[in-house]
Amino acid sequence: MSSEEAAGKRVSWVELYFDLIFVFAVGQLSHLMVADPHWGGLGRALGLFIPLWWTWIGFAVLYNRHGEDRTSQRLLVLAGTLPCAVAAIETHAAAGGHGLAFTFALAGARLILAVAFAFTTGTARRVAIGYGLSAVAFAVSAFVPGPWRYGLWAIALLQEAGFLLLRNGERGDGERAHERSGQHPPARRSRTEAMRAMFRPPADPARRVDASHLAERFGLMIIILLGEVVVAVAAAAAGVPRHDTWYWLGLLAGLVLAAALWWIYFTAAAPISEYVLRASGGNPAMAYGLYAGGHLGPAFSLLTMAAGVSLVLSGEAPTAAAWFITGGLASYLLGLRVVAIDAGLRFGPLRRVAVVAVTVCFAFLEPLISATGVVMVTAAWAVALAVYVTRRIPDRLKGVTADPLSYFRGAPGEHERQVS
Repeated sequence: MSSEEAAGKRVSWVELYFDLIFVFAVGQLSHLMVADPHWGGLGRALGLFIPLWWTWIGFAVLYNRHGEDRTSQRLLVLAGTLPCAVAAIETHAAAGGHGLAFTFALAGARLILAVAFAFTTGTARRVAIGYGLSAVAFAVSAFVPGPWRYGLWAIALLQEAGFLLLRNGERGDGERAHERSGQHPPARRSRTEAMRAMFRPPADPARRVDASHLAERFGLMIIILLGEVVVAVAAAAAGVPRHDTWYWLGLLAGLVLAAALWWIYFTAAAPISEYVLRASGGNPAMAYGLYAGGHLGPAFSLLTMAAGVSLVLSGEAPTAAAWFITGGLASYLLGLRVVAIDAGLRFGPLRRVAVVAVTVCFAFLEPLISATGVVMVTAAWAVALAVYVTRRIPDRLKGVTADPLSYFRGAPGEHERQVS
């Protein structure tokens, strides 16, 4: 890959400032799980995390496609920090059923996104209309009873994913072209053809995603979320009055776990994802699969592990704490496709299932070795996985470089064998 191909847009200073708001927001969600260490608390935290995540995605895509660091755009991004900060402050109230301010804050953020996209190119103004409708949906949901409110949120977020990254009008344009030529639209594509289509850049350059910028932006967000794990370890340890052997072992294990998570992401997941997105020519559907949707699970998994480690090191860990840690690690590995690094080898799927199952089942060790022991075993397992992906990643990168489609299909050349 030439230096010109690798060059791309860099994350701006105003984006870094915007991300500071999400440091506070994700910290509040981690505290929510610590305050309610049960599966209900986990579910409520996830339900609040998803709309916050898609709010952040909107601003990330805005600057990725249209950011020129002009004064007007800086002011709009800074304006976006205000409703996002209100939403962060109101997370606990929203979890308790008092989500009026939280919901209006999400609507306000989408209204700012609508204005920001309206001041860009003509194609992006369609996105502005979509965000305007989404803002109305969130505002209306503030006056709707609980279950129906979340249904409106889901509808708004699904249509955001559609107009922002998935559809982009290209399929509709193709169908209209067939209608003008008097031909019928093509039949539904096979899975292989659909994957091949994701490696074709969009016809409209304005819809392309800058791979370098998006990889850097998501890498910085992963750093922020990993910081929550580190802060959870340090804060919980600082509150323990007795510094015995188990205290030091738990503290060191938590820090080692955070370091291993960092290593796995930036050694394996980050370089492969960036290369695949670049190989697709900035295809927005690929960006959705790899980053916007693909990173949602791993991002929340880091918060779950932060909450679990905090509960364990504080000295009174409920039963769910160990499951937060082991289940969070399993979700992290699955979402980043790290356990699929040898997808083309024999028994690859079985191996992936085994890795995930073993990771989750470490929680069953708690009655035998204590919750702190579970943190230690999980940290050791994460280190072993980090060593494994470090050894395998050079071959995997070579395979993806030779055949980008192998990222989804397994080893280089496997999809040709299947097609033939």
